[in-house]
Amino acid sequence: MPINIKLADTEQAALLQNSIARLTTDEQTTLAAQLQQRPIVALVDGRGLACPMPLLKTKVALRAMQENECVYVLATDPNSQTDLSAFCQQSALPIVLNTQTHHDDTSNTIDTGNTINQAAQPAPSVPTTEGRLTKLDTIFHLIITKTYGN
Repeated sequence: MPINIKLADTEQAALLQNSIARLTTDEQTTLAAQLQQRPIVALVDGRGLACPMPLLKTKVALRAMQENECVYVLATDPNSQTDLSAFCQQSALPIVLNTQTHHDDTSNTIDTGNTINQAAQPAPSVPTTEGRLTKLDTIFHLIITKTYGN
């Protein structure tokens, strides 16, 4: 069962698909079931950003979303995972996924094709080479659903 993804930007959609592929099979199956009626419509790429930037970018994304739509958040700062979880609890926003993945040196990059456009470039602290994004070792994955009134 595929995960319901509705991102207009093809580079973001590719990054999201790659991130989901790194989750366990059980997590992917659970996500597919939980997200049948709730599409992922936004991606916050907070890799390499220090706290509180991933939280602030998530708040901006949530403002632009409709009820029952989801935002997928990637972050490398452990404090961001804590802050996002606390924000969701305080705001009564359901978290569909809150997990982390670890990568060794051999699976340390995401292929993005030959070019990286200005809007899709990672933060300066994440090294890049032409057509590849170098990932940091631990990535925190969160999927947050917007609810009525949030």
